[in-house]
Amino acid sequence: MTVMDHRDQVYDEWLVLRCQSGEAAALDELITRWQERLWRHAVRLTGDPDTAWDVLQETMMAISRGIDRLAEPAAFPSWAYRIATNQSLSHLRRKRRQQMSLESYFNEQLTEPRMNPSRDQAIDLQAALKQLSNAQQALVSLHYEEGFSVAEIAGILGIHAGTVKSRLYAARQQLRTLLEE
Repeated sequence: MTVMDHRDQVYDEWLVLRCQSGEAAALDELITRWQERLWRHAVRLTGDPDTAWDVLQETMMAISRGIDRLAEPAAFPSWAYRIATNQSLSHLRRKRRQQMSLESYFNEQLTEPRMNPSRDQAIDLQAALKQLSNAQQALVSLHYEEGFSVAEIAGILGIHAGTVKSRLYAARQQLRTLLEE
């Protein structure tokens, strides 16, 4: 952890404590500091930037309602990502139920990945990442971009650490295959 990361972490903890003492300005600042990261996470999970804004709004409301119950201010990042994950999954479930009422075949077509890259086209890392499933993109992002450990990701996503490891391994293998093409 760099000095700046440590300072940011301490500052976030201080903001959480201020929020818990009822300071509305501290909550506004905490939300401002975290909204872009949580929105990117929601985009990766939902696959849609517009949907991610709805998820972000629900996430921020849940954070503001529940921050008083957060026992350990240092746990705020994991807690916030967990809320964003749950909100994203809830939104996807609602969306899936709505689509199922229209036509099950249509639903299957929408949820299948549509990735047929041209072999003539050079695939860089960014393009390869976009070809991973939303769940794989979220895992890779949480681990490599956001710097969460396997144990922290397991807590955020509500799965076992071994599952996180195996899914990260599978995502890396898929990336390797895509980059070698």
